[in-house]
This record gives sequence, C-alpha cells and structure tokens, in this order.
Amino acid sequence: MGPVEPSKGCGSHDAAKPLTFPLLSVTLLASFGSSMLYGYNLAVVNSPAVHIKAFYNITWTKRYGQGLSPGLLTLMYSLTVSVFALGGLVGSLPVGVLVTRYGRNGTLVRSTLLVFLASALMGFSRALASPEMIITGRFITGIHSGVCLSVVPMYLGEIAPKNLRGFLGLVPSIFICLGVFSAQLLGLPELLGEDGHWPLFLSVVAIPAFLQLLLLRWFPESPRYLLIEKNDIRSATQALRWFLGKQDVREVVEEMREEQRSLSSVQTVSVRQLLQDCSVRWQVLSVIVINVGMQLSGIDAIWFYTNTIFENAGIPAPEIPYTTVATGAIEVIAGLIGCFTIERLGRRPLIIVGFCFMGICSLGITISLVLQTAVPWMRYVSVACVIGIIAGFCIGPAGVPFLMTAELFKQSHRPAAYIVGGSLNWLSNFTVGFVFPFLQMSAGAFCYLVFCGVCLLVALYVHAVIPETKNKTFVEISHIFASRCAFLARTPDLVRMSKLHGYGALESSSLEDSGSSQA
Repeated sequence: MGPVEPSKGCGSHDAAKPLTFPLLSVTLLASFGSSMLYGYNLAVVNSPAVHIKAFYNITWTKRYGQGLSPGLLTLMYSLTVSVFALGGLVGSLPVGVLVTRYGRNGTLVRSTLLVFLASALMGFSRALASPEMIITGRFITGIHSGVCLSVVPMYLGEIAPKNLRGFLGLVPSIFICLGVFSAQLLGLPELLGEDGHWPLFLSVVAIPAFLQLLLLRWFPESPRYLLIEKNDIRSATQALRWFLGKQDVREVVEEMREEQRSLSSVQTVSVRQLLQDCSVRWQVLSVIVINVGMQLSGIDAIWFYTNTIFENAGIPAPEIPYTTVATGAIEVIAGLIGCFTIERLGRRPLIIVGFCFMGICSLGITISLVLQTAVPWMRYVSVACVIGIIAGFCIGPAGVPFLMTAELFKQSHRPAAYIVGGSLNWLSNFTVGFVFPFLQMSAGAFCYLVFCGVCLLVALYVHAVIPETKNKTFVEISHIFASRCAFLARTPDLVRMSKLHGYGALESSSLEDSGSSQA
C-alpha cells in the first residue's frame, strides 16, 4: 500500500515559501547554542583521556595513599564518559512539562543556565583537586543536552514551512558534527590537548551558551505552540509574519487551525496516555526503533573512544590526533550532504542508506582487526571503516530520527513522543558509553558485529514500516499512519488458513486484492 498523496487544501502551496533570513538565523542560533554543545560533549573526553586518568590517579593517591587499580580507573573513566548520557536521560524526562509551560524558545533560553554551572564545575575541578566536579559537570551538561536534543528539532519543525522542514530539521545534525569536529580540533597538542589545558578544554562550552542566552530570547515563540496550545492567534500571526517574511499568512494559520480543530477534544497527552493510545502505536514503535537504533549503531563508541580504536588498529600514537581531526572534517561534509539532499531524496532513503552503510563498515572493522596481524595494511581499512561509520551516520541517522519524531505526531502527542524517544535515546547512549570498554576487552574485534546487526535491522524496519513524510503536513502524515494501521489490523482476518488436502492454504480473499482496495 503506497502512501497517500498530499491534499490540495490548505498548506498545499508551501513549496513556494522561501528560506527567509529570520528562519535561517533562528535555526543557526538554536543549533549553535544547543546541538553543537551536544556534539562537543560527546567527543571532548576523547583527547584528554590520558590526562584525566592521570589526574584521577594522582588525586586518589593524595587522598588515600595509593593509586587506583587499572580496573577501578577504567570504571571511573567510563563513568565520566557515560554519566553525560545519564544526565541526558534525566533532562529528556521533563521536556513535555517544560515546553508546555515555557514554550519551545523559552525552554532553550532557560536551559543555558545549566551550561554555566557545569562549565564552572569542570573548569575549577583541577584547582580544587576534585574528580567529582568533573563527573557532576558532565552530568549537568548531559541534562542540558537531554532537554535541547528534543526541544531544538521540535521548535524548528514547528516554525518551518513543510517544504523546508527537512532542510532546517537537519541543520542541528550538522552542528552536532561541527561540535564533534571542534572538540577534536581543540584537542590537538598544539591547542588545548596538553595536560595543563584540559579543564579549559572541558569548560569552553559556556561561550556558545552565552551567545544563545543573549540572542535567542529576541526571536519569536513557535507559532504552532502559540495558536494550538495557547490559542493566541494574534501572537501566532505576528510570529508567522516575522518568520515567513510576508504579511499574508492566512493559509498557514488556517492549516494550524485545522489541526487545532482536530484536537479540540484532545488535551496534551502524557507518556502513559501515549503508550496506551492504539491509534499511534506504530508511530510510537517507529520512534522507539529509530532512536534506540541511532545509539546502538555504535556511533557513540566511535566518538567516545576514537583514539583507543585507532590505537588498537595499529595507528602510530603521534598520528592519532590528526587522524581523528580528519574524521571530524569528513563527518561535517557528510552532514552537509544530508542536509542539502533531504528535500530532494526524502527522509527514508537517507536513513536507510545511512544505517546500511554503517552496518557494512562495522563488519569491515571486525574483518580488518582480525586480519591486521597478518596483513599490516589492514589497519588503514580500519580507519576507512571508522570514517565510513561516521559519514553514514551524519548523512541521515544523525538528524532524521529527531525530525521524524516531530513529523509523525500531531501537536497533542508531540511532547510525550519526544520524552519517549529522547529517554530511550539517552539510555542507549549511556549503555554504549559505559559497556563498550568492557565489551571491547572481552569480545575484541567481534564487538562491532553487534553494531552491524543493529544497523541492518533498523534499516529493514524503516523500509518496511515508516512512510515517506517529505512535503506532507502533520495532519496528512497522521492520516497515512491511520490508514496503514487499519490495514495492518485487518491483516489477520485477510490471511486465513484453510485445509486443502491436509495442508494449509490461503483462502480466496488474498492480500493482493485487499491491498489494492487499500491503495
């Protein structure tokens, strides 16, 4: 059954809406002050790992008279890495309450205060000889990213015309890649990668947060939030005129009012109500699969432990920081490719191709690591596969899951959907960050086969279940899933087995006949 065609009613002329300067400005600012910090904090602990471990060991010796055992040191550093994701999980849980009370823009502005607190803790941790301050600071930056990773795509998805929703929705993923690249670049020995500079290296996140706090508050709130949730037509109209750069916004207002009328008897649902609502069960399952798959694809293992992976691949130690920076540059280029092709190719091709490519490269890492003792040049294949995983991720899986979470639900269900997707995303992130060092020690090169299997299964699910959402309104997307759910619910009745000479056989009402009637 193919997806339904977009209706020719309200909102059908969104293709004519250009990218205005206010739309581009708020997208860049929100991505710079929020999404970029997420990418930066993913990779910032990679380069100074040796120095942070040495600091932990020295501090422990001063306190207790003896150094840390290798196992306990690995545990403490794994906690330092993965507690960021644990904070993200905590931050994702109150997103629904925050965006309902303070709005999308207001939540982003207020969340910057968390970054200042975390930056101070990590920046003064060495002077105060406190590893606990580093771990607490990482936890607080995780809370900030947990909030913003859900709110930024929600905000941009609601202010963007549907013909630009994919493009603007992937801009945050470019800034995530830029954040990773910035951390890799600043981590070079010539910059902040030396032993004396790592506290500053961890705390420079305060600069983008300050710019967002200073400037984002002057931008309007989401028009959909203002009209549908606050019923403030005047403010919503003013915000639309400002974002779209024109006075006549009646068509867009009517589209939002149509959605408001369809939700007139429905309040903003809770997570429990979302999970119990049979009408959106396929959307919920899809959000769960793509968000969990995004993290269990192995990308966080690559970002958290890039230097360790290259070291195990046999890359000479002096070359590792520069090899890591090269991967960061490639991921930015891949993110740009995804951003500028999503409106032409659609969401499904990018995420399917991205996950498939990541799965193939994960298999390639396993093969190259197994063979590199016999074939020395295989270490370069390992590097190529790491680059391939990062490129495949940044082309689609880096940003499309967040965009799809916004597109698959109406206004009433969207905050709860972001809580579900975000919390599972962060829980998976924490699991990979904490478990990967031990998995790598126990399984060796074969640990990447787990990531290979996850990537290929997610790509298969997207191909089989999730429809294309390009150039469709939120109401139209809901109708596609409603018709698809009705079809799937009837499938057990359509395919009944009857006895035919002692063997099972399909009865005359076949799937083909039923499928054609559903098309």
